[in-house]
Amino acid sequence: MATQISTRGSQCTIGQEEYSLYSSLSEEELVQMAIEQSLADKTRGPTTAEATVSACANRQPAHFYPWTRSTAPPESSPARAPMGLFQGVMQKYSSSLFQTSQLAPVDPLIKAIKNGDEEALKTMIKEGKNLAEPNKEGWLPLHEAAYYGQLGCLKILQRAYPGTIDQRTLQEETAVYLATCRGHLDCLLSLLQAGAEPDISNKSRETPLYKGEWAFLRKNPEGGWILVQHNADTNHRCNRGWTALHESVSRNDLEVMEILVNGGAKVESKNAYGITPLFVAAQSGQLEALRFLAKYGADINTQASDSASALYEACKNEHEDVVEFLLLQGADANKTNKDGLLPLHIASKKGNYRIVQMLLPVTSRTRVRRSGVSPLHLAAERNNDAVLEALLSARFDVNAPLAPERARLYEDRRSSALYFAVVNNNVYATELLLEHGADPNRDVISPLLVAIRHGCLRTMQLLLDHGANIDAYIATHPTAFPATIMFAMKCLSLLKFLMDLGCDGEPCFSCLYGNGPHPPAPQPSSRFNDAPASDKEPSVVQFCEFVSAPEVSRWAGPIIDVLLDYVGNVQLCSRLKEHIDSFEDWAVIKEKAEPPRPLAHLCRLRVRKAIGKYRIKLLDTLPLPGRLIRYLKYENTQ
Repeated sequence: MATQISTRGSQCTIGQEEYSLYSSLSEEELVQMAIEQSLADKTRGPTTAEATVSACANRQPAHFYPWTRSTAPPESSPARAPMGLFQGVMQKYSSSLFQTSQLAPVDPLIKAIKNGDEEALKTMIKEGKNLAEPNKEGWLPLHEAAYYGQLGCLKILQRAYPGTIDQRTLQEETAVYLATCRGHLDCLLSLLQAGAEPDISNKSRETPLYKGEWAFLRKNPEGGWILVQHNADTNHRCNRGWTALHESVSRNDLEVMEILVNGGAKVESKNAYGITPLFVAAQSGQLEALRFLAKYGADINTQASDSASALYEACKNEHEDVVEFLLLQGADANKTNKDGLLPLHIASKKGNYRIVQMLLPVTSRTRVRRSGVSPLHLAAERNNDAVLEALLSARFDVNAPLAPERARLYEDRRSSALYFAVVNNNVYATELLLEHGADPNRDVISPLLVAIRHGCLRTMQLLLDHGANIDAYIATHPTAFPATIMFAMKCLSLLKFLMDLGCDGEPCFSCLYGNGPHPPAPQPSSRFNDAPASDKEPSVVQFCEFVSAPEVSRWAGPIIDVLLDYVGNVQLCSRLKEHIDSFEDWAVIKEKAEPPRPLAHLCRLRVRKAIGKYRIKLLDTLPLPGRLIRYLKYENTQ
């Protein structure tokens, strides 16, 4: 899927602004900014969290505050004032640096420019003072004048030093760049009319037009028009490959977009990820910008480098109006992303019912099948029941399997949408899928086993009523007895519930070794085992081996006792006898297993076998006395 586009917001979150604005500052600069903030706090009084955030959001980038632009110090330094972001710095340097700040002289040149004192500036020039010498941040007086918006001072410096008009600071910012970012249109126009180059970028390859778009052009688009009129490159790309049009689209700024497009901006320009302005509009939900770009011929079916389409991104971010507009404009709903997923897939995953309804008529079932995953899988996985109903009503194949390469992504190799519903313990979705014909016996691991593990009797009953195999086995972990018994062993009432419904307990007592010696129990496998992997098929686990395992052995007696109620004349193998003999309280179980078993019990087993496990629930319909029916159903143990 396409890389998420991050737009610059006007709000600032405490703890994040330090990285975004101040990460490039030296320790000395941080100290100076801490002093400046403390002085401002002193004037304003205690600040609230909201005021702190607002001040951070409106603060210019760090390089807008060169060392020479310090404010005048207060009469006295504050004691224990709240320092906000710079509290640590203030605690470290509070005493010594406040004294230094108070003694620091104010540069008369900076003071003159800041106050717009043209006469003082002319006097300095006449006296032969070199005003073409940059300070330690690389700032010239020309930069200062552009920054503070002092047009008169700017013109004096332009005439006196025409060769510095395009000179850059250490951050590679020109006077045009600074005037643009600060919104001083008169200074910007003067510089451009004097021949300043409008396309010189800073260290981040951001030109005045690009930076100005989000700095102030959306509030005062005239600045953009001035730059475009003076041949600013409307297609210049920053480090991320974004153009000014990308930025204006992300903010839904139609006026700036109009200026840029009329100035030659390409509506199909792509950033480093192959993302066009129309893609940005679709992804960020900017409907008006989307209409504008479509009007100027932007490709509705544009795709990013990862093959995600604009429609796919709009569906992923649940922009319903954008999806509707794209479809009306003929967007192709059958373009897949790099993972082979269609817009319908992501809409089903997100659970947006309205978008799913819009996509259903225009999505190819053939493309869905080729993807290897059904929208039903994704809706069931995320418990999106309304979407699941819509897909089933549209007659999507309820038994569509996951493609093998997708099933391998799950440890249990799940395949059906029903399995997802059962794993989530979603009884409603399970019932819905079963009513529409879901087969409960298609997965490697039966959904019934999952329901047993959850202990959900309602789900178990639904699965059994719709034909789930009560004697399910696991092919990848073979046992000599049904896996349903293995999963239910730790809950005797659950085990009895399954046995009542016809689960076959005979294999539990058909031990391969009988009364002979048993091999030692196999060692549990370990991922750290240095022994080479064996190519042999996994051995079949016998019931006696399983109940002798330490984690099950303490329940072995009661488990065997329950199972004996559902089998006829059986022989306990030597290992089961040995295990039962190790507990005195279990002696009665050994006696119970000794043949012959009671004739009434054997007759009950015979009747139940004749009926069959799939019809055992029909016992109540037999023309037999109620007491006998109860006996056949194990409701009367006498």
